[in-house]
Amino acid sequence: MQSTVRIYLLIVAICAFGMLMILHSGNRLHRHGLSAKSDSAIEQSGSSPSAAKTSLVESIQDRLRQNAQDPLSRFFLQLVAIIVVSFSVGWIFTRCGQPAVVGEMMAGILLGPSLFGFLAPHAFQYVFAASSLEPLRLLSQVGVCLFMFAVGMEIDWAELRKKAPTAILVSHTGIAIPCLFGAGLAFFFYDRLAQPGASFAAFALFVAISMSITAFPVLVRILQDRGILKTALGQMASACAAVGDATAWGLLVLVVAFGKSHDFWGATLCLGFVLIFAALMFLVIKPNLPRWLGQKAIERPQPASSLLAIIMALVLAAAFCTQLLGIHALFGAFVAGLIMPTEGGFRAKLSIRLENISSVLLLPVFFASSGLRTEIGLLHGSADWLICLLIIVLATVGKLGGTSLVGRLTGMGWREALQLGALMNTRGLMELIALNLGYELHILSQQVFSMLVLMALVTTITTGPLLTLFGRDVPARNR
Repeated sequence: MQSTVRIYLLIVAICAFGMLMILHSGNRLHRHGLSAKSDSAIEQSGSSPSAAKTSLVESIQDRLRQNAQDPLSRFFLQLVAIIVVSFSVGWIFTRCGQPAVVGEMMAGILLGPSLFGFLAPHAFQYVFAASSLEPLRLLSQVGVCLFMFAVGMEIDWAELRKKAPTAILVSHTGIAIPCLFGAGLAFFFYDRLAQPGASFAAFALFVAISMSITAFPVLVRILQDRGILKTALGQMASACAAVGDATAWGLLVLVVAFGKSHDFWGATLCLGFVLIFAALMFLVIKPNLPRWLGQKAIERPQPASSLLAIIMALVLAAAFCTQLLGIHALFGAFVAGLIMPTEGGFRAKLSIRLENISSVLLLPVFFASSGLRTEIGLLHGSADWLICLLIIVLATVGKLGGTSLVGRLTGMGWREALQLGALMNTRGLMELIALNLGYELHILSQQVFSMLVLMALVTTITTGPLLTLFGRDVPARNR
């Protein structure tokens, strides 16, 4: 040990001495030029110690100010603000018996112009300057695609087949009635709330679908938190939500196709390509995927890095295909989740790997992006607030009332049917994804976008209290 230390010290000393000699010799090469420049600088500054000190302070301030304007510095500042606020508000909401995702949705609104921009406009313009939001938007889209991939993996086809007749009847009724209410609202408020240039059909369909969506992942978390996921009510609610999600996203494909193409034949061609893509995914890739990946690799307790790389490449390739076909990338990611193998709990193992980075970073970024588009200050006067209240009431009556009525007709008691309706009234993140699509396609104005975001937040927050109101429930457990 002592000999090792001596050798170490000798090598370090020799290298340090050599470095000092080189630096000393190199410094003499430019000594005259540097001296001339230094003398000139001293003369210009007046050689005053206080002036030199002031110049140094100003130099440091200028350097920090310049570095703070760097796009990467701004991007990191945005991420820090989003993560801290999302975690803090999410924690507060969990203490109140709400899922953390509801708090993260609220955090996105708080970071936007509705609160942060209102209380500290200069700080808001610095942190979330419009010219700096493109990297944040792209990262949020990656997060949404990974989230939709996870949603696709959570849909259990075998379980759905057992409850298919009742689940289809209940979920489709819970879609049809709020869709009708949404189309009626669009008819009366098209001129007031649609973006200029948006067709009535596209506007009406987007409002209708946004009022009919159920947030399947949020609903499952609520069932888990309340300990009723494995009960008859929990299994029926999750089956109805899964069928409803698949149906709603299928309808949304149609709406996006017509919204982007602006003509019947263009939309038809787009849908034809999408059907070919879906056929390849379900009829070619899905049956062969377990064999291509390898049964041993699928059944391993921890998926290998090489397997994860293949899965991520498949998800991104599917997302790229649907984006290329004129449908949003998230649809491709959703389909990729649907075709994942179920052997050996493979889907659950993938979800665990994705959940950490997605829930901590990517989804809060998406909530923040949505919050930056939500400006409650755009609701001027009592008329706008009455419209917003009407949207919330009709969305709740259509979804909760329609689901409860059909649930009662299929043999449920009123108490259980109303609880099912309350669960299906959960909108959450899935609603925000649909609304952002409508906004990016220049169909929904920022005003109606803000109203529908508030509707999504209110209906999701009221799910827990309504469950308690409509029946005796297992006490919520904080996660």
